[in-house]
Amino acid sequence: MKQPGFAFEIHKERGAARLATYTTPHGQIKTPAFVAVGTQATVKSVTPEMVRTAGIQVLFCNTYHLYLRPGAEVVAKLGGLHRFMQWDGPILTDSGGFQVFSLGAAIEHGVGKIANIFPGEVGGVESDTKRGKVARPGESMVKVEEEQVLFKSHLDGSQHLFTPEKSIAIQRALGADMILAFDECTSPLHDATYTRQSCHRTHRWAERSLRYFQESTPQHGYAQTLYGIIQGGAFRDIRVESAQVIGGMDFDGIAIGGNLGKTKQDMHAILDWSMPHLPREKPRHLLGIGDIPDIFEAVERGCDTFDCVAPTRMARNGGLHVRVDDDGTPLPKFRLNLRNARFKADPRPVMEDCICYTCQKYSRAYLRHLIHADEMLAYTLATIHNLHFIATLCADIRQALRNDTFQAMKAAWLGPLL
Repeated sequence: MKQPGFAFEIHKERGAARLATYTTPHGQIKTPAFVAVGTQATVKSVTPEMVRTAGIQVLFCNTYHLYLRPGAEVVAKLGGLHRFMQWDGPILTDSGGFQVFSLGAAIEHGVGKIANIFPGEVGGVESDTKRGKVARPGESMVKVEEEQVLFKSHLDGSQHLFTPEKSIAIQRALGADMILAFDECTSPLHDATYTRQSCHRTHRWAERSLRYFQESTPQHGYAQTLYGIIQGGAFRDIRVESAQVIGGMDFDGIAIGGNLGKTKQDMHAILDWSMPHLPREKPRHLLGIGDIPDIFEAVERGCDTFDCVAPTRMARNGGLHVRVDDDGTPLPKFRLNLRNARFKADPRPVMEDCICYTCQKYSRAYLRHLIHADEMLAYTLATIHNLHFIATLCADIRQALRNDTFQAMKAAWLGPLL
């Protein structure tokens, strides 16, 4: 289906990678593009103006959290998310499907979306309740049924019911430009039998989401588009089937979701399996991925947009994005830890050639002082830099695709880390 005010135009393709423009009622998105996460209608510690100045084009907000607080009806009454949060650019909302995982299997299994499982060790969980810390198996706050999902609120323990129809109704009320079908994100530790059952249920939920979307109307005077979500875990046959099923439905865009395996190599394989089965003319969003090496791999495999809390969360923990250390040594995670003592009296900016507000105004020494003093300004200045770094990286990737130099750029960035 084609929604008024939306257009997806591919300008250039090199292999699976593509350079495109996605036009929405709230502006254009030049892709490939990083989508900053504003879970509760805010990117933590920064204003919308700061986010825009950093170069971010589109935000990602959380349906489940906004449903709990302040409530979709409140946001709708106040004019929808754009007016509520004073962001005039495009907005994407999830469906609540990730919370089926993060408040359910992630707690039960003590794992994250990508689980790094080693003998005697459990990988860190990317969940709402664990804040990225090492998790231990616990009691699920979710009950998945065929028709619906029952949630126990992490805020007050109250019970809440989500169906595909309710998820779409909430997202209609929130008024995001792009919204997602309701799904179940499985755990990396779910076996093939459960993953297949869950995937088929997600396909049925996709049909219900699509039907309700087509029968309902936007509430805020502009159209919305609906993305279907591919599931299937790290099982090739299930992933291929899901890509074919979801790709064959009348969605406006496709999201690659679910758990992405136990290693980054699993994630690459999942994309390799899935992408060839997706319709070329529709935008593709990779859910929950935003580490710098992952961005290159996702772009190379044909993803147009991708969201992740990593850059902003890392900033709030004293990690600032840089490409190399002071001696020219590549940094494996492109992360400078400003908590280190060596920066105590360092007068230099985080990056000498960076034009972000933080680097133009403040020294490493000052940022380190703010971090150790636990001053809120530390979060703001670090987040501005990290968002600018990622946005600039994506702009450079777009230019490299335009100039047919993407592979050389990828080799220059990632080659020294191999």
